[in-house]
Amino acid sequence: MKTVSSLLNPEWYERYKKISKLNIRSSIYDVTNRCNLRCKGCFFFSSNEHQAAPEENDIKRWEAFIDRETERGVNLAILIGGEPTLCLDRVEAFYKRLSTFCATNGLIKIPRDRFPDMMLGISLWGDEHDETVLRGKDTFRISSQNYEGDPHVYYLYTITPRQIGKTEGVIRKIKDVGLKVHMQLLSNDEGVSGFSWTPEQFDAIRAEMDAMLDAYPDTVISSKYYHEVITTGKMLGRSFGWNECPSVTQPLDHRSPPPKRLIEFIRWASDLHTMHRCCTSETRDCATCKDGAAHMSWVMVNKRAHVRTTRDLQNWIEVYEMFAKLYQFMPW
Repeated sequence: MKTVSSLLNPEWYERYKKISKLNIRSSIYDVTNRCNLRCKGCFFFSSNEHQAAPEENDIKRWEAFIDRETERGVNLAILIGGEPTLCLDRVEAFYKRLSTFCATNGLIKIPRDRFPDMMLGISLWGDEHDETVLRGKDTFRISSQNYEGDPHVYYLYTITPRQIGKTEGVIRKIKDVGLKVHMQLLSNDEGVSGFSWTPEQFDAIRAEMDAMLDAYPDTVISSKYYHEVITTGKMLGRSFGWNECPSVTQPLDHRSPPPKRLIEFIRWASDLHTMHRCCTSETRDCATCKDGAAHMSWVMVNKRAHVRTTRDLQNWIEVYEMFAKLYQFMPW
């Protein structure tokens, strides 16, 4: 029988042992329904999730809710919105209680005296032109000034089809301001003209993502296996979709047979009671979802399936390490 230890040499086995001890249990929280941008293709607004529940404004109720979440076993809070930096008291309530990651557009600077080591993922949707078309402004100009050289910040670069051939320019700008970058793909939830993918474009951007990882290994946090999975929607001959996604809210998950999934994962609305279907959109077609974290998690929960060849298991380890770095469970 093939086992982890039989497939790995001592170096890789040590890497495996480090991640096997992490036991990451995450959930996602809508901090607010408000945002200081309105991006075309943002799943939160395109599916009207901002209208799903009223915001809870009593900070004491937030604190009690977060305490219940830690008792539930959550050890990673992923804060989204809207824009979380509009409600720093709520962000601080999480930060004081458990490991916290904040997804932000970077337009409001987090005070580092208040949040000295909180990991931030800054959304970026392309070069200046694509940012202006999709988000109404060049956010990089502002966010890079706010966070230049910050060791607890990376850009979440959502690549669009129009970025093919341009990614190096964007990644070089990120490198020049002393920050890291992770890549995912636009799902184009609002069907913006010119921003939907073709199979040929997926092939082209996969090659480009691989080349960026090779050229900028100290800036790009990624793995080639992740690039393969997210561009093809395939893993070990299986197709990503509703029947495979690991990031469905547990109390709402009635799939049969049940797939491998994140343990006790819930995505909470900002009223602290309402639950959303999954880690992204209530209305998104799962077959077209290109969410990076969902695809990473898909790999991660399927460890046993990767214990078949040395390369398969190494691929699994690299993806798990990537996730752990992005959420600050491992150093860069």
